[in-house]
Amino acid sequence: MIQFEKTKSVPITKEMVWEAYLQVKRKGKSAGIDNLSMSDYDKQRHRHLYKVWNRLASGSYYPPPVLQVEIPKKNGSIRQLGIPTISDRVAQTVIRNQIEERLETIFHPQSYGYRPKRSAHQALEQVRKNCWKHDWVIDLDIKNFFDDIDHDKLLKALKKHVEEKWVLKYIDRWLKAPLQTQKGEIIIRTKGTPQGGVISPLLANLFLHYTLDVWLGRVNPAIEFVRYADDIIIHCQTKNQAEHTLQSIKERLESCGLTLHPGKTKIVYCKDFRRQQKYGKVQFDFLGYTFQPRSSKSKKTGRLFLGFDCAISIQSRSRIFEQIRKMEIPRMRCESIVGIAHHLNPKLRGWIRYFGKYRGYSLSKVFYVLRIKLVRWARYRYKRYRNNLTNAYKWLDRVRKQFPSLFYHWHVGYSN
Repeated sequence: MIQFEKTKSVPITKEMVWEAYLQVKRKGKSAGIDNLSMSDYDKQRHRHLYKVWNRLASGSYYPPPVLQVEIPKKNGSIRQLGIPTISDRVAQTVIRNQIEERLETIFHPQSYGYRPKRSAHQALEQVRKNCWKHDWVIDLDIKNFFDDIDHDKLLKALKKHVEEKWVLKYIDRWLKAPLQTQKGEIIIRTKGTPQGGVISPLLANLFLHYTLDVWLGRVNPAIEFVRYADDIIIHCQTKNQAEHTLQSIKERLESCGLTLHPGKTKIVYCKDFRRQQKYGKVQFDFLGYTFQPRSSKSKKTGRLFLGFDCAISIQSRSRIFEQIRKMEIPRMRCESIVGIAHHLNPKLRGWIRYFGKYRGYSLSKVFYVLRIKLVRWARYRYKRYRNNLTNAYKWLDRVRKQFPSLFYHWHVGYSN
């Protein structure tokens, strides 16, 4: 086994760096300010990783600026992502691996985002159960959360659980690492942690753990909530309780340097057959799903009733439609429909596994649009169908009958 050199001041081994590199390679290949993609990085991997280890282990590692990338959001605004270099992602992963396990032991059981062995589906299931028990929901939206995290407060929280000064030193350097725009401009940061950094989700969870989770348990232990990073749903029994709780949370967040988004934060009434009060807001979005009153069937009697449940949101479905449009399926140059299926199935598998979990039939519109695109491809590809739309649809139906596992949505039993 290769051990760190005795002269090094920080107990980081080459094995730690190698394991961190393997984790980074599995998750992302984006280049930072050095324009090194993963394939380019691997050409001189030994040299890059040795440099990371040598500097980390000697206490002399300083992160380079983080590449600022603008990502359009569904509401027309811009989300700022910070993309570190691959070497810096490796270094961040080394430190994250050092502290993640001990921080996991203190995190709240109803916190799900960016945590090992926890998923968005678990968070959604808990919200469903809570909505059936409680009449009111506070849908919290923190404005520019990752950009507004207070460095001093975050480091204070870290010191409660991390004794190693070298770990705190490196995290402090990452927090202060400047941003570099795609035009080359340098932006100095005094608060926040970049979305896109390997260690950022863990630090964000720790910040909200003390800012919100622990505080809520102290001021109102009976309140139930579900948090997925900065997506937060608070459950209340009465409207008065919801209004009072929302005001208290607003004051608490402001005291910690955070602001609720006034246009997106709202109180929602979980209307169903038992709850018939008149209230304007009866739906909210969470993790790509919309919760609202929906027709449901009783498992015991088979009768329909008005329940409160979730299905894929209109915004999520629109984003899928946009992805399908950008694929330009009718113009794909494939010798047969098998090539189309090979190209589409990874996407279809991802959509169905995530959005098919609850009321999967809501994806039927997606597969209806896909069916139209496949027929258009056939009409471009085969002359005999160019002027005969009906026969093109019949051809696709024959293909499905002969090869029911060709497309993933066919294989799992979806129509269209």
